[in-house]
Amino acid sequence: MRSMRAAVLEAEGKLGVGEVAIEDPRPGEVLVKVTDCGVCHSDLSHIDGSVPSATPTVLGHEAAGVVEAVGPGVTGLRHGDKVVLTPLPSCGRCYFCTRHQPTLCATYSSALLTATRPDGTSPLSRGDELVYRGVGMGAWAEYVVLPEEAAVKVADDVDLAEACVIGCAVQTGVGAVLETARVDAGATVLVLGAGGIGISVVQGARLAGASVIVAADPVPERRDAALRFGATHAIDPNETDVTTFCMDLTGVGMDYCFEAAGQAALLEQALATSRSGGTTVAVGVPPIDQGITIPMVAGFTVTEKRLVGCLLGSVNAHRDIPRLLALAAAGRLDLAAMITDRYPLDEVDAAVDNLRQRRGLRTALSIA
Repeated sequence: MRSMRAAVLEAEGKLGVGEVAIEDPRPGEVLVKVTDCGVCHSDLSHIDGSVPSATPTVLGHEAAGVVEAVGPGVTGLRHGDKVVLTPLPSCGRCYFCTRHQPTLCATYSSALLTATRPDGTSPLSRGDELVYRGVGMGAWAEYVVLPEEAAVKVADDVDLAEACVIGCAVQTGVGAVLETARVDAGATVLVLGAGGIGISVVQGARLAGASVIVAADPVPERRDAALRFGATHAIDPNETDVTTFCMDLTGVGMDYCFEAAGQAALLEQALATSRSGGTTVAVGVPPIDQGITIPMVAGFTVTEKRLVGCLLGSVNAHRDIPRLLALAAAGRLDLAAMITDRYPLDEVDAAVDNLRQRRGLRTALSIA
């Protein structure tokens, strides 16, 4: 057991940095010294209460760091290894993992909701009080304890300050294109929302060889960024009707539409903009009280449109994190430009406010 500093959500809207105790790793677990962690919309959803969270909890799930210690039975990692962390590890043995659906892992995916280990415990505490791990990780902190499967070893020359965004934004956005939707070369793509996730979708669509990539976002800086990252068109949805624009552009609607802002109304717009036989992917996570309406189910049926959910881009972290890093090293995936601001852990409120005000693409916390 050791003491560390962490950003703790005490109650809805109440976030502060203080001391938390963290256990030594149990069998099959690793202790990682966190160096960098992104600030994700999912974290903001817990802070603002649009997605309820057990408290007190340490948020943060888009992280990288260095292995500090390993528990009994850990064979693939050792002290000093650089790692990129994933909030959805795969056990490799359960019903879902053996059916190539690793993000649905029956062993580990429940942590997204419970914010605990599979047995209901947490390695975090304050005296006799249990402290939860938000989104299954709790990386707005100096250390995390996670299952070995949640830490992917990377090369010593990897810049963890850049690589941390792979943990959620890049895995999710690029994975949504390449794994969830499996976008084919030459396809037309619409991306609703151009924050960290949306920009990653844009990069994924470019990697897939999409011929048309339309990004829609009301923030001018984000539209400009989308064009730099590979979008062929960037429009302001407050000034241009997205569905009309896409119909005029293609004549039939878009092959693939990605909702990347976490708004149910945009998911309905994506469905309306999808062509007959097209695919709409729900990437963002709306508040839990939001739903969608399909106004004419018969029309949805006979046009063979598809609506697909997406959890962390349907990726296998141990396969895809090295693959994404290789693409970055080859100049085909831009990680560095996605991080538009950095703050120390003590300024976590300012980092969260960047996200709340939609400033930049991704804000990261520099912890070590």
